[in-house]
Amino acid sequence: MATPFLIGVGMTVTGTAGRFSIKAAQKYKPSRTIRSVYYKGGFDNEMSKREAALILGLIERDINRTKIKEAYRKTLMLNHPDKGGSPYLASKIIEAKNFLEKVVRK
Repeated sequence: MATPFLIGVGMTVTGTAGRFSIKAAQKYKPSRTIRSVYYKGGFDNEMSKREAALILGLIERDINRTKIKEAYRKTLMLNHPDKGGSPYLASKIIEAKNFLEKVVRK
């Protein structure tokens, strides 16, 4: 008579522990959404310093002629139309470089 009772208690404890474990795992499980490091949004009508820095991958506060030149070269080489890149993106990269060179007169 005690054996069926002990089996019932054991199953109840096991079920409760399993339920608790599943809920804890669901609570602390990382979300399934993929976070992107890329900027989401299109281009503005007129180029701004922020947009130009985003296009060239520069930090807006830390821009000088050398960094503009290096970032421009690297970005354009990756997106050049002769190597399968978009002519529109290449024009935006050139526009960003020209805009930043006008803004940063060092």
